[in-house]
Amino acid sequence: MSENEIDQLIKDNAVGPKSAESDGHKVEQHSIKEQIEADRYLNSKKAMKKKNWGLKIGKMIPPGAG
Repeated sequence: MSENEIDQLIKDNAVGPKSAESDGHKVEQHSIKEQIEADRYLNSKKAMKKKNWGLKIGKMIPPGAG
């Protein structure tokens, strides 16, 4: 599932009802907080797969030194 699809699902669920009942069948969605936490978790897993883990390492040289 792409990041855009996940974002769209979260937006759609935020607009829709939390629960619905019809003909004795009840459906309830996860809370928005849980969906956001799941999205953060998936994004962190994706970042950990990158070679540099999202960090940029460089050498800092103060001005006038050298």
